[in-house]
Amino acid sequence: MKRRIIPRSFFRRDPITCASELIGAELVWKNCAGKVIETEAYLAENDEACHTFSRPSTRAFVERNKPGVAYIYFSYGAHWMLNVLVKGNGDGFVLFRALEPTCGIGLMKKRRGIDDERQLCSGPGKLTQAFAITNRHNEIDLCIDPSHCFMNGPKADIVADQRIGITRSAHHPWRFTLRDSKFVSRKPKG
Repeated sequence: MKRRIIPRSFFRRDPITCASELIGAELVWKNCAGKVIETEAYLAENDEACHTFSRPSTRAFVERNKPGVAYIYFSYGAHWMLNVLVKGNGDGFVLFRALEPTCGIGLMKKRRGIDDERQLCSGPGKLTQAFAITNRHNEIDLCIDPSHCFMNGPKADIVADQRIGITRSAHHPWRFTLRDSKFVSRKPKG
């Protein structure tokens, strides 16, 4: 399979489809890369867990940006979270919960201060720390620059499960993981 940047048209659909189909893709971020193995979908409408439910600034972000743009926010005063904007058959976001490191592993280990590859990107805050992703990357276009993008990957065997780490609208089965991956943040229940 020839690797190519995932185009903007991919993100002109709905967040649930995008979240599931990004499993197996590769996130490239300068000198680091990792296979996407865990995502969650958030819908801009009628999803209490999505920032658009309670934050006018996030609704404005959706209005002013194209699909495929990075949405990065600080969670619980501790970690940056990487999301990508989806606009099409329902607007929303895909949160990246875990990656399997594929490139720049030594740099990731240094940034995280650990040696265990399974722990480098096995959570949304861990992966942003490993990749040095912060709010300075908010609103960058992930569909045009080969140093900050998603590359296509092979079709993956996906498990759908309930979202985790939230209290509102947590019952939706919009968390997607690569089956039997040892790099997930938490094993799926099913």
